Amino acid sequence: MPIQYCFDTNVLIEPWNNYYSPKLCPNYWDVLENLIKQGTIFCTEEVYREISKVDDELYEWVKNNPSFIRTFNEDIQDKLRRILKVYPRLVDTKHDRSMADPWVIAHAWSEMATVVTKEMPTNSLRTVRIPDVCKHFSIRCINDFQFLEEIGITFHAIQ
Repeated sequence: MPIQYCFDTNVLIEPWNNYYSPKLCPNYWDVLENLIKQGTIFCTEEVYREISKVDDELYEWVKNNPSFIRTFNEDIQDKLRRILKVYPRLVDTKHDRSMADPWVIAHAWSEMATVVTKEMPTNSLRTVRIPDVCKHFSIRCINDFQFLEEIGITFHAIQ
């Protein structure tokens, strides 16, 4: 079975707004669209909700790739409960942040996928991040640059 990758919100927003903006690197987004069509990458409904808070071109891009968005099922809900039982501080409800994080982890766990996030581990119980939770539950977690290397994506300047 080919490896699947579950994207965290920050793996979409930061590249879109900064180093892989469609104006500078449109091929990056074409590659992602092909990976979506192949079923290699996906995001959760909660990631989609976070992106939809800003009605911009990234939101339109995700909306125009509906097979990128996966819905939850009972197994994912069960895994979500297990995650939040051990790591109730994973979601910051006071500041309405990290709402998608447990869903990303639960989806990846359920689908035996690799989590792709820009978050770094804290190795702390007070401040918990996606890589900390993934490590606890033995869920593979990498950053977006590791993802590009694994997939074999390279960019070449056209002269």
